[in-house]
Amino acid sequence: MGETLGTLGSAMAAFMFLWAMFQQYVPRDLRRHIEKYYQKLVKYFYPYNEITVHEYSRDRFMRNEVYTAIETYLSTNNAVQAKRLKADTAKNNQSLVLTIDDHQEIEDEFEGAKLWCASSTISAGTPTYNMYGQSDEKRLYRLTFHKKHRDLITNRYLHHVLNEGKEINSRTRQRKLYTNHGSMWSSVVFDHPATFQTLAMEAEKKREIIEDLISFSRAKEFYARIGKAWKRGYLLYGPPGTGKSTMIAAMANLLHYDVYDLELTAVRDNTELRRLLIQVPSKSIIVIEDIDCSLDLTGQRKKKEKVKEPTEEEEKDPNKKQGKGEDAEQGKTSKVTLSGLLNFIDGLWSASNGERLVVFTTNYIEKLDPALIRRGRMDKPIELSYCSFESFKVLAWNYLLLEAHHLFDKIEILLGEIKVTPADVAEHLMPKTIEPDSETSLESLIQALEMAKKEAALKTKEEEDKEESKSAIEDE
Repeated sequence: MGETLGTLGSAMAAFMFLWAMFQQYVPRDLRRHIEKYYQKLVKYFYPYNEITVHEYSRDRFMRNEVYTAIETYLSTNNAVQAKRLKADTAKNNQSLVLTIDDHQEIEDEFEGAKLWCASSTISAGTPTYNMYGQSDEKRLYRLTFHKKHRDLITNRYLHHVLNEGKEINSRTRQRKLYTNHGSMWSSVVFDHPATFQTLAMEAEKKREIIEDLISFSRAKEFYARIGKAWKRGYLLYGPPGTGKSTMIAAMANLLHYDVYDLELTAVRDNTELRRLLIQVPSKSIIVIEDIDCSLDLTGQRKKKEKVKEPTEEEEKDPNKKQGKGEDAEQGKTSKVTLSGLLNFIDGLWSASNGERLVVFTTNYIEKLDPALIRRGRMDKPIELSYCSFESFKVLAWNYLLLEAHHLFDKIEILLGEIKVTPADVAEHLMPKTIEPDSETSLESLIQALEMAKKEAALKTKEEEDKEESKSAIEDE
């Protein structure tokens, strides 16, 4: 046994030495010809074909859909063969999902044809990491099968795996909430409980929004027929505390879409914005909250402020003048322009993936550039206003399980006289004791509404007094 191992070791060492000499001393053109005929020789004696499926395309913009399908299919149907597995949580964190680890080979059979699928990684020699600490290793699956089964594997097996993988993903996938870091997305599990049933809004308005959303999700053929990208824009506007973020969560839960919360100030330029957009798949909601505060997009069409004249000290010391300009340039962390954002909404790149919603929120709609919110970009404006009595009844049921109460009439009168947000109303309905007391909560709300009414009356009187004083001065 020892002699056999010694002989094998010597043979391997001799082969490695000869291979090194071949690589170093044989001219490149000659090596190319030798390798060409060697491949032909191997092809003649080696009866197997290979298909390589990379995780990302060459430009690394999007994850390969076939790679994801193979990963899901093998992990579900053939994971028992693997010796090394990766564990993750399944939908609603109720169970574990096991996937095949790197450098594992799985045997599969399809209609009598055997094939072997191996997971591999490719690195550039020394480990490298991008700016977000993620490894630049490239992952792939390599399918090996007998050449006589080539048509069966390429025409039927791959389609079978793709369809089966998509079906498994739709059953087990967790919906995610994504945020951007540079040109990459990172995610957490999205489990916001908001629904349209719990949303504090008039029933008729809710019904209209629900029908609009469901109609959009079923309109693939319609959008293709009219020649438009399968996307729709929603503009949610209104005072703070009126439920704009809750509305987005309810939309995502209704349609079972992922949410991509785009932070524009973290995007370096228009090119990076385009990269982010391409990565967003179908069945997603792209959200830009408080767009009037995200970037200086509202005033880009207005005349820029005049540049201040340099001071006498800066004229004498050019370094100070130069440093001031550099500080101003560094303060502008994002170079996303209004034009780049408009292309993001409805330009050519907006059609890269279908079935996507684009949602903007703002507290001050009058600050937005008209080009940003015109029809065709923001297709459906939705105003979320102050709390009405109908909205209050939804909150009363959510927080106190009350459909009626003798104090409701008084609350209805007060809500008709003053402006208060649903968030303020909900705070007073929130139980403050171990044993919830609906009477106390409603009385607390009435007290707060009456106080707000007095404050509003005093403010109105002060404004009237100021107007009278101003008119008297002008008459004199």
